[in-house]
Amino acid sequence: MQKLNKKELLNIKGGGISLGVACLIGTGIIFLIGVIDGYTRPLKCNK
Repeated sequence: MQKLNKKELLNIKGGGISLGVACLIGTGIIFLIGVIDGYTRPLKCNK
């Protein structure tokens, strides 16, 4: 096993999920929920 110094430890990347990916996944889930809700409970527009 190799010991890393402080500079090498700060340069380690990986394993996390970025904010953009999290927003994209959340947006997709919300969109699919809206589509499913629209098909199961169609509501008329009130003008």
